[in-house]
Order: sequence, then C-alpha cells, then structure tokens
Amino acid sequence: MLVGYARTSTFDQVAGLDAQLRDLAATGCTERIFSEQVSSVAHREQLETALDFVRDGDTLVVTRLDRLCRSTADLLRIIDRLQAKGVALRILDFGGSEVDTQSPTGKLVLTVLSAMAQFELELQKLRMREGIAKAKAAGKYKGRAPTARRKLPEIRELSAQGFKPASIAERLSISRASVYRLLAEEPA
Repeated sequence: MLVGYARTSTFDQVAGLDAQLRDLAATGCTERIFSEQVSSVAHREQLETALDFVRDGDTLVVTRLDRLCRSTADLLRIIDRLQAKGVALRILDFGGSEVDTQSPTGKLVLTVLSAMAQFELELQKLRMREGIAKAKAAGKYKGRAPTARRKLPEIRELSAQGFKPASIAERLSISRASVYRLLAEEPA
C-alpha cells in the first residue's frame, strides 16, 4: 500500500498542503494520507502515527524531503524505523527527480544529498552568526530590545510600594530573575 504524508509548517500554508495532498493522491496514495500543519521542530503527531501505521511491503510517500525530516540524523532515524518494518520511502520531488529507497542507489542518493543539505544549513547558520558579529562591531545590530529593562521604572515603583519580586514579576509579566537583577542595579 502507498501511504502518504503531507506537512506544512503553519496553518497559513493551505495551498501548499492542498498541493501536497493532490500530488500524493495522483501518485496512488488513495487509501491513507496523514497530514498536519506543524513545524518540523515540533512534535509531529501525524508523522508518528503514519510511521506506526505502515507495515511490511508498504511505501511511505512524501512530496519533498523537507516535508518529512529536519536533519540528516532525523532522516536516518526515520529510514531505520521504516526499514525495520520492511517499509520503503519514496520522495516525489527530490531536486527534480524521484527517489525510492527500495533500491540501493535510492538509499545512497538520499543519504548523500541529505548530508549535503544538512552541511549547507550549518554553513548558513555560520554565515549568519558572522554577519551578526560584523553588524554588532559596526554598531548596526542592536538585537531585540530587552523587555524587562523597559519596565524598570514600574519595577522600582512597585518595589517602593512594598511588593515582593515574585508579585512584581507576575504583575508585569516578566521573570522573577529579571526583577531581582534589575532591582540589584544602582539607580542611574
């Protein structure tokens, strides 16, 4: 049986989910398609259900690799789980061609390209950190404005009125640690 899995990261991506569902149905996933709208870093309940559902001889079908996994390690974990059950993985659009892990070549291609994608992601993160450091050095990057520091006058006022740090934190929706830290600073 061909079992489909479709995922988008947000609820706003309705067209993307509809397109995946259409492509999976056109491929032959007519009996069972699991779908969800959740970030790849969150718990993917429908993916877990699909992985539990498939059985020996089935093929799990996804439209693209990024709809299935978040990293090479995640992909390899999923493939191991599928292989242990005798289930193949088929990716409909893998850089313009289809990949099926039922063949040794498909397994190799998938593993190598997934590793390259992970490598590129790590390089992108490194370049981003370098860019932020350069912008900070040039005084152009300020980062997010500290939320608790903006409330310092209110923190001091409530403290002067006799409120305890835990109560101040709750009233101002900030952490207790921030209240303690800011109250310990000398007034400017």
